[in-house]
Amino acid sequence: MQTDAPDVPSTGVWAEVVGQPDAVRTLYTAVRAAHRQVRGEPVPPGSMTHAWLFTGPPGSGRSIAARAFAAALECSDAEQPGCGHCPACRTVLHGTHADVRLVAPEGLSISVAEMRALVQAAARRPTTGQWRIVLIEDSDRLTEGAANALLKAVEEPPPRTVFLLCAPSDHPEDVSVTIRSRCRVVQLRTPLAGAIAEVLHERDGVDAELAHWASSVCGGHIGRARRLATDEEARERRESVLRIPLGLRRFSDVFTAATGLVKLAETEAVTANEDRNEAEKEELKTAMGAGGTGKGTASATRGANAALKELEKRQKSRATRSQRDALDLALVDLAGFYRDVLVMRTGSTAPLNHPDFERSVAKAAGEWTSESALRRLDAVLECRLALTQNVKPIIAVEAMLATLYTG
Repeated sequence: MQTDAPDVPSTGVWAEVVGQPDAVRTLYTAVRAAHRQVRGEPVPPGSMTHAWLFTGPPGSGRSIAARAFAAALECSDAEQPGCGHCPACRTVLHGTHADVRLVAPEGLSISVAEMRALVQAAARRPTTGQWRIVLIEDSDRLTEGAANALLKAVEEPPPRTVFLLCAPSDHPEDVSVTIRSRCRVVQLRTPLAGAIAEVLHERDGVDAELAHWASSVCGGHIGRARRLATDEEARERRESVLRIPLGLRRFSDVFTAATGLVKLAETEAVTANEDRNEAEKEELKTAMGAGGTGKGTASATRGANAALKELEKRQKSRATRSQRDALDLALVDLAGFYRDVLVMRTGSTAPLNHPDFERSVAKAAGEWTSESALRRLDAVLECRLALTQNVKPIIAVEAMLATLYTG
């Protein structure tokens, strides 16, 4: 029996989608159908649709897969769409294509005003490309009003517009049922350590031994693996977090560790945003005529000051999100430690999340009961939940560490 299923491409834009052969096959089949549709050729019903939902665990590459799909849809190579070399592919991947709008929330949510503006832009016909594409990263951060605005567009889509949504899952807590029902879901899986190590070594030029280590401790998170392999400070931050479980010897250590953990997240957020913040301020000052003289200068200065205040407000929101994300990543590492303790106590042969901390895990497994380790793991998960509900970080972390100390 012959099938029309294409081979899984592994070059061009698809090379960035690591360890997801089933998803790539689905997307590539849709892209080929989309190109035929643009040429006016008949295509099988449902082979290409106007709304897609990319789901998968953190680090699985949801937004990377969505960008690759967007690039392939706009690609000028009809024979092998997604070549990665044409101007369309390059501009989509760099976020500068005129017909592709990338929404990456910098704050804690995506507002209804922002979504309405996007929906209006999406209603226009493509200007230079074949499709007008709206790619929304972290669509689980849509406010209720923003989700309703998006729903109207997804229900009655313009003829040459495609919506690409990225979310951890298709659960109603992440994506509303009504939006989910109008999307085709592409489920991504956690990439295998071997595939991640290969990418780090062959594409990023990371030493083979370091690439193997980073892929074994990243929890299947490609971006985390790359950061650990290339950033010594990131490795040091991870080690300081994983020293916490056995470092709580006295109750006073709870407050010391809590302060250190929150400061660690704040420092990482500042480091990640500092250069960008300054560049944005300078660009805005220049655009508003900073340093100018003559008639109208006073009025321009007042306008610049108001614009700067609005920019600083957005930057503060971005910093808050960056801090929460950095703190959540530290909590994921902590949860992995307690999970490893439970693995060792039960005699399971499952691989450890932190194999380089096996000695510390073994020591904890010998000192704690399984029930105690489970209570500690629950405390970490409850802290993660508290942070999503806007509990002040230092309060949530202190409460968690108190339980980690007492067990």
